[in-house]
Parts: sequence; C-alpha cells; structure tokens
Amino acid sequence: LCLLLWGSLALRGRADPAFLRRAPDSAGHCTYSFTVAGPAEACPEAASGVPELRAELAALAARLSRLEGRERAMGGSGQREPQQVASPSRPHPTPALQQTGHRALLWGGLGVSPKENEIPLAEGRGGTAVSCCGGSGHRRPGKQRERAGRCGGCPSPANAVPGPAAAPRWEPQPLTFQELQSERTEVPVSRLLEETALGRPGGAHSGCGELVWVGEPVVFGRADSIAGKYGVWMKDPEPVPPFTRDTTWRVDAVGTEVRQLFQYEEAEQLARGYPAKVHILPRPLESTGAVVYRGGLFSHPRRSRSVARYDLRGETVTAEREIPGAGYHGQYPYAWGGYTDIDLAVDEMGLWVIYSTESARGAIVLSKLDPETLEIHRTWETNIRKRGVANSFLICGTLYTVSSYSAPNATINFSYDTATGASRALSIPFENRFRYLSMLDYNPSERQLFAWDSFNMVTYPVRLAQA
Repeated sequence: LCLLLWGSLALRGRADPAFLRRAPDSAGHCTYSFTVAGPAEACPEAASGVPELRAELAALAARLSRLEGRERAMGGSGQREPQQVASPSRPHPTPALQQTGHRALLWGGLGVSPKENEIPLAEGRGGTAVSCCGGSGHRRPGKQRERAGRCGGCPSPANAVPGPAAAPRWEPQPLTFQELQSERTEVPVSRLLEETALGRPGGAHSGCGELVWVGEPVVFGRADSIAGKYGVWMKDPEPVPPFTRDTTWRVDAVGTEVRQLFQYEEAEQLARGYPAKVHILPRPLESTGAVVYRGGLFSHPRRSRSVARYDLRGETVTAEREIPGAGYHGQYPYAWGGYTDIDLAVDEMGLWVIYSTESARGAIVLSKLDPETLEIHRTWETNIRKRGVANSFLICGTLYTVSSYSAPNATINFSYDTATGASRALSIPFENRFRYLSMLDYNPSERQLFAWDSFNMVTYPVRLAQA
C-alpha cells in the first residue's frame, strides 16, 4: 500500500490525469488497465523518465496481483461481501452502494472512491496502461503492459457477482448518559404570595401547617441603652395606610414609665437607630407582650388585667377590656419574670391573648379576641404550666412554647392545638444566641419569629409541614 501511495503521489505531480479501469474480456477474465494521457507528439522509448515509470508500473502491477489474490483467499470459493454497520450518523447502504462495496474493500486502502469501473489514481505523462489479467488491454496514446490471470471480484455477464448479504440490524446500546427534561409552568404572582411550598393552597388560611423547624437567629438591630435590655419589636401583618408591612415598631421595656413607641419606615432604619416618629402613649405599658395588628397597638396597661387598643393613625385609645380572672403584675409570668402575665399574639387566625388564672392553677389560658372591640370570642385552658416555659407564640391556631430563655440550645417543647384541644411534647431546636430571651412573637405575613434577646432584635425563619 505504501508503494501504491508513493506511486500515486509521484504520478499526481504530473499535469495529465491517469485512470485505472477494470473490465472483463471475452474469456471472462478481469482486465485492469492503467491509462495516462500522453502529449500529442510521439513518445520515444528513450525519453527521460520512461524506464523509471515502467519500473514503477511493474511494481504496482505486482502489488495489485497480491491484493487480488488476498481477496480471493479471504472470500473462499465465492465473493467476500463487505459488511457495513449502520449507525445514527451512518445510515444503511443503498443498493447502489452495496453493488460497489466489494470494490471499496479492495481499494479502500488507497483513500479513493470507486466510480463505476474507473478509479482515478494519479496524473502523469506518457500513455501507459496496466492489465492484471490475461487478455488485451486498452491502449491509448502510449505504451501498455498486461499480466494474465483470473481476477476475482470483477463483474461480468459470464461471472456475475452475487448480491451482498443483508446489513446487520443496528441495535442501539444502553446510553451512558441520561437526558434531562425541564418543564415550566407560569403561576400568577398573587398565587405565589398566598401559597408557600409548605402551605396548603386554597384553604381558609393558606399556608397553615404544623411547626417542624426553627432556623438560626438573624440580628436586625441592637439597643444602645440599658432601657433596651428587654423590649419588643414588631411589624403589622395586616397594615392600614399610611403604614405598610415594612413599617417597624419598637418599645424599650425597661423602666417604670414605658410610654415611648418608636416608629421606623423600614427595618434598615431600625438598624441605624433613627426613628421616623416617636409616639407617646397615654398610659404606660407593662412588660413585652405588645403586638401591632390592623393599624392598632395592642398592649397590657401597667398594673391591670386589661388589654387596650391604641390607634396608630388617630393616636388615641379606641378600645380597652378586662380579661376576667387574669393574673397580672407578677402573678403568672413566664419563667424569666418581667411581669409577663398577659401576652398578646397574632397569627393567621387573628388576635389572641395568653395568660393564666387562679382557677387554671397557673396553666396557660388562651382567648381569641375581636381586634376592634377586644371582645372575647372563645377561651381554651391548656395543661401547660405558664411559669414552666420561657415564652410562647401561636401559628395557625396552635400554641407553641419555648423551654428556656437563657440556655443556648433550647427547644420548642410543647404545643397545644385549639382545633382539637390536644397538647403534646415537642423537641424542635431553638437557639438563644445572646442568652436572655424576653420577647417572642410570630408574624404570619413574613413567616418569621420576631424576638428580643438581651438588647438584640432578631428574627427566626420557620418551616411548617402541611396540616
């Protein structure tokens, strides 16, 4: 093959084309003819380069004979049919290609493609033809040299080539990769706001579920005076104009006359410590149980068993109601003290008050309040001792309590479901990063817990399981 390539390249350097033909003669022998077009004038025998060309052609003829004999040996008594395997990028051969497949097998090593019975090999001067089998060759201007012999694989009427075997069926092998499919569904923004991944779409209280996880605290601000060791900060989950959900409220709860309510346009303003306005309340507050809801501040007035609503737009008290039998001013506080006898809370269900009574023997009592009149709609008495827990909050009508206000690795340790009246023990990790938790409330619009932990205003992300 190397000699053939070398000869082809040598002849290709000349200007005239050369062709290799094969055809059966009258005796049924296959005759190979190598033809090179010569110049118009006669070519003398002694012309420069002719002896060398003859020697090259003789070697080429010998090489073709060996290839021919090898093909017969491989095919046995019949013709050897080339098999082509189809692939996704290489389709099954057409009948025309199958008929010339045996030629491609013989000449594939030359890097050329058969075209009927004519294969261009090289270009050169002098008219010389080569025949690999006995019989007369085809003469063009120039010399001819032939070699007789039976050539397998030459199609002729007397020696017809049998049809090739059917190409094997291509069977795809198992792929080593997996195709991924992506689907996209357009959802209105309003629906995304109402339905969370953990929520329950379409219900009366979308997104309600059971608390299963509380994340690490995120610090939003820090009080800069001793009055802020204990305190309460909050946002309105259902604000009334001109206030928004970004409007933030804060009360520093240390002192005998706690009457200042700081208003911030957003939490970032709270972090910088510059309030947009300071409200002076008509009556001092007691402890850290206040909440903001539907445009009003709901709080526990000092030294009373009452709750009051202070309208934030009109800056007046619009409602006040006594909670029957509720302990106050240190009778039934949380474990940390601080006159936390009466604690207000907000969740998806509305406004609540958490307290205890003498008849309940210190156990937590829940009452659902009307946010306009503060009328009690319904009351539940639990079996959770109020002094035995550090704080509490409600989510979706279920009360949750915290085991410790100072232990760094506390837990959410109890729950009470107002829908079923059942309580159960829990063990949800809860971190007291600054070791003095004095306030803890849930914001249903942000799905976070707001807390005051030793001068620091923090939030906790929560996760709910579908109810």
